Amino acid sequence: MKEILKQFRPFDYILIGLAVLLSFTPAVVTAFTANQTPSGSQLVAVVKINGEIVDKWSLDPQHSKNQEVTYYPNEGQYNIVQIKDGAIRVREDNSPDQIAVNTGWISKKGQILVCLPHQLIIEIQERGNDDDGPDDELILPI
Repeated sequence: MKEILKQFRPFDYILIGLAVLLSFTPAVVTAFTANQTPSGSQLVAVVKINGEIVDKWSLDPQHSKNQEVTYYPNEGQYNIVQIKDGAIRVREDNSPDQIAVNTGWISKKGQILVCLPHQLIIEIQERGNDDDGPDDELILPI
């Protein structure tokens, strides 16, 4: 070990330290940009079954009520989705693996709940006030 340390020059230590610091840069940038939500925008939970948008739920914590919705993706399958205080989760389903149930609450932009056997996907997206696309009529205030 001492032989290896003798081969290092002072400039090598500086380069190694700089490389270690730069390796954390993508994580810091990602964490900073993920937590930035522009003013005037709101979060929306988009519910998809078999790749088609079924519902969009506003996740505004100031105007939301506690609510449960049951989805029946296919015959003999069900997913009970709970919306509360600006967050959403799959409370119960009859899939064998229970991955969506065990994921718990999601409330941040980009988070996803997936129940693969039922082909149910719930994704948190951002919607600004200036949106006036055709999907706006699907947004259901809680």
